Amino acid sequence: MKLGVNIDHVATLREIRLGIEPEPVFAALICQAAGVDSIVIHLREDRRHIKERDLYILKEVVKTKLNLEMSVAEDIIGIACKVKPDQATLVPEKRQEITTEGGLDVASNFKRIKQAITRLEKQGIAVSLFIDPDKRQLEAAKKAGVKMIELHTGRYCDAQNEKEQDKYFAELKTATDDAKEKGLSVFAGHGLNYYNVSRIAKIKGIEELNIGYSIVCRAVLVGLERAVREMKALII
Repeated sequence: MKLGVNIDHVATLREIRLGIEPEPVFAALICQAAGVDSIVIHLREDRRHIKERDLYILKEVVKTKLNLEMSVAEDIIGIACKVKPDQATLVPEKRQEITTEGGLDVASNFKRIKQAITRLEKQGIAVSLFIDPDKRQLEAAKKAGVKMIELHTGRYCDAQNEKEQDKYFAELKTATDDAKEKGLSVFAGHGLNYYNVSRIAKIKGIEELNIGYSIVCRAVLVGLERAVREMKALII
């Protein structure tokens, strides 16, 4: 099981005071030293945390994989095509949301998403789609021609009781099996933390987990390197 660490909230801390620290690039270097497989950032349309400057510097220093989460807004696609991250993960985006609220509706927005995929892939960027564990969305993702998807684990993580969690876990497992049958690589993420991640890590077929907020929160107490290593130990 691979681990991608989202460092957006390192930038969030910086932006609270509109200061110069903490520096997301330093966080990426620490994560790399701790053995992560990818660095994940989300360049939002409102630039609420990660800035273009961060993206350009990270492109130069990240030696593992740089995974850029992004909307299909025209200006964001243009920046991605210029910077050329190793991977672009297309996600839905609402200006007022605190965090991403669900998976990308590929089926209903197929033409626009397909156009974005084509533009990115022409620049040598591998493209993933962040989708709910839903058969309709899996079929649309396969039709769009991507080779990988990331399953949204939010409903599992937000479950209010064991019965509800079991239901959403089963959805993720079924979706993983379906995606593998379609020849897709499967990643997963959103809301995963030190208490709920182990069960997801046991789903055969999921290759990588992308986790950010809980690792940054743990890092405040124990340091970033230790927080990453503790998470890695849970997903082995």
